[in-house]
Amino acid sequence: MSTLDAETADLIIDIYRDDEVVSPVKSSDHHTAQSVETASAVEPPTIDSLATEPEQKETMPIQTTIESEDLDQKRLEPPAVDAEVLVEAQAASNGKVVQLPEALTVKDLAEALELSTKDVLLQLMSLGTVASINHVINLDMANAVVKKLGKAVTLVAEGSEDFAEELEPSEEEHLEDRAPVVTIMGHVDHGKTSLLDAIREANVQATESGGITQHIGAYEVQTPRGRLVFLDTPGHEAFTAMRARGAQVTDIVVLVVAANDGVMPQTREAVDHAKAAGVPIVVAVNKIDLADANPDRVKQQLSELDLIPEEWGGTTIYVEVSAKEELGLDDLLEMVLLQAEILELQADPYQMSRGTVVEARLDKAKGALATVLIQRGTLRVGATFVAGMHYGRVRAMFDHRGRKMEIAGPSTPVEVLGFTSVPEAGDTFMEVADERKARQISNVRQEEQRAQQLSQTNRITLDDLYRRISAGDVKDLNLILKGDVQGSVQALWEAIEKIESDKVQTRLIHGSTGGITESDINLASASNAIVIGFNVRPTPQASELAAQEQVDIRLYTVIYEVISDIRAAMEGMLEPTYTERTLGRAQVRQIFHIARVGTIAGCFMQEGSIRRNASVRLVRDSVVIHQGRVGSLRRVKDDVDEVQSGFECGIGLYRFNDIKEGDVIEAYMLEEAAPTL
Repeated sequence: MSTLDAETADLIIDIYRDDEVVSPVKSSDHHTAQSVETASAVEPPTIDSLATEPEQKETMPIQTTIESEDLDQKRLEPPAVDAEVLVEAQAASNGKVVQLPEALTVKDLAEALELSTKDVLLQLMSLGTVASINHVINLDMANAVVKKLGKAVTLVAEGSEDFAEELEPSEEEHLEDRAPVVTIMGHVDHGKTSLLDAIREANVQATESGGITQHIGAYEVQTPRGRLVFLDTPGHEAFTAMRARGAQVTDIVVLVVAANDGVMPQTREAVDHAKAAGVPIVVAVNKIDLADANPDRVKQQLSELDLIPEEWGGTTIYVEVSAKEELGLDDLLEMVLLQAEILELQADPYQMSRGTVVEARLDKAKGALATVLIQRGTLRVGATFVAGMHYGRVRAMFDHRGRKMEIAGPSTPVEVLGFTSVPEAGDTFMEVADERKARQISNVRQEEQRAQQLSQTNRITLDDLYRRISAGDVKDLNLILKGDVQGSVQALWEAIEKIESDKVQTRLIHGSTGGITESDINLASASNAIVIGFNVRPTPQASELAAQEQVDIRLYTVIYEVISDIRAAMEGMLEPTYTERTLGRAQVRQIFHIARVGTIAGCFMQEGSIRRNASVRLVRDSVVIHQGRVGSLRRVKDDVDEVQSGFECGIGLYRFNDIKEGDVIEAYMLEEAAPTL
């Protein structure tokens, strides 16, 4: 934003002085303009003098269409003058304040300060930054240049006042109890969906005839003791993916465990994800109607995960239910509400609304739609909002049964119509005063995202661990361990715990057996953790997601190498590392046993290429079985040096014959990379 010339600035100030001329001051603040006229006789007006409200006159009430008069009186504020215009005018006349984008070029800064680009470039060089006129700098660097030049100018970000206004704390006298938000998690076959359906069906039958006509990812349940809000997310992957974007929407997690199966790998993952989020867990032991049900075994297994039942002296609530027979559902809801009472959940319904996008989609007829969970304040039709990088105006709202709503308070899920484009799940939904503010905040966030994409990652890696420890940025080193067998994971963690450091504390977020999956990468992204794989490999989808989320994955085959690297990173003595680059991946489709030659794998090249004598590993069910090199490589009947993607070939591994159909042969090479400490 360029500054105004002095003549234009004086003209704007004269307009505000003369209350006979049409001005941006609203009629209800007519007295404010008069006070400015009086004050300006002595000295030029400032923002503070223009916004000052005299005590001798009362502000006229403003009529609104909201249902609750009490809500209106507490939410409405006296209208203020157009601060942006006045800030610009004052900057031009007095040189005090200049509003600029958070990311601006050297040329923009020079124009805002009314200097030549040469002067700005010289000051940047004195600060140790070599730049061109199109070089992008942030406001901190720009303010440093201003200070160097000795100018009495303060640079502020566009939209910064808008953000501060919306983040004001709630007043205690306005706080009211709100409904808890519950997420159901657990193993895929343990009856989560059946339990959700049973709760919804029982609730619908108790309140109205008919079923739910529209499912929007979140819904309400009415009980004699109060209201509950359930989030229907597809497993703990989505739960953690939302938390990775800063969305903490869940108050209580209901962990569903089948009484006949007990604790499964996904159950352990769900517990780890819930603990990482820091929310209380209520255990629902499902399928108690089956003959082989054993609830005590479930309690024993979960006790090993620090979920000790209350009857055993612990703090975890257990409820035995049967979704199929609809047994224990009322007890489960009552226990969840009891846990909510302990948490003392409250929110201020009189503020401008604020919430989180649960899910979003593009409807062919209606356009962009999003399910929003209101967390504080009250949202009404016609309100202007910002969600992530997108903004809009509420044209219509619907509840979880598709009925239109005019107003939505805290802990209320609604489907909002009026987005300019589709937001992402986990984006913060924030109501603002007008469309100008919404557009301004949206532009700032888009600039921030572009700058973030161009800047370096802020994820922790072993290479920069020592630098960040020294700078005080890191106090906890979060780790996710994946191994081929449980004994390896346990031994590895015990060895890591023995590493002593007075500057950093190691913390195990999750440890289990099996290959590295997308769920592990999501958890690492949300917790800023490093993933360590021992004799396992990431799936192709997990590798792609790790590159996208910039999560550090370290793969090892020897325990002491893990310990050595972590200790060296802590002490700042990390040796040059070797970055692995995958060359190709071939799937074994048929096995041939040839006398005096050995086992030959009939393969199909899925991606990349494979060369004779290339370093390879044999992977079976995401677990590394063998590491070696290619002994023979044939295409049809000819020996070849290389086979490209999309062709079939025969591969023999040097001195190794234990190959099975379905195995994957990965070709790779190691490239030396210097550490960046």
